[in-house]
Amino acid sequence: MAGTDSRGRVERRSAGELESEVLASLWATERPLTPAEIQAEIGGGLAYNTVHTILKRLYDKGLVLRDADGRRGAYRPAKNAAELTAEAMHEALDRGPDPIAALQQFVSGLSPEEERALRDLLGRGGL
Repeated sequence: MAGTDSRGRVERRSAGELESEVLASLWATERPLTPAEIQAEIGGGLAYNTVHTILKRLYDKGLVLRDADGRRGAYRPAKNAAELTAEAMHEALDRGPDPIAALQQFVSGLSPEEERALRDLLGRGGL
């Protein structure tokens, strides 16, 4: 949500932050949402046109789908949060010169609970 600066003016959120908020509102429900429903969910004085623009960007990126059946103009996520996060992690590994070193750095920062979960997954052959 947008905050206010030291002069009481509303601070603008970045496009990436708005995209994350829209995706979070879609992941929080089992049904497609209209731009107006997303606008109400996010709040913070966000204009309907801004929500619609963010949804178009997410659609163009393949991150949301338009609901062709039923309610006109409703959107749903194309991927769940875990799938999107895993995809971003793969892309990050592919960008670096040494993906093994990056994995070592990543694993060294895991919490004990995350480390246990990773060991369990690897012990089962991944899945």
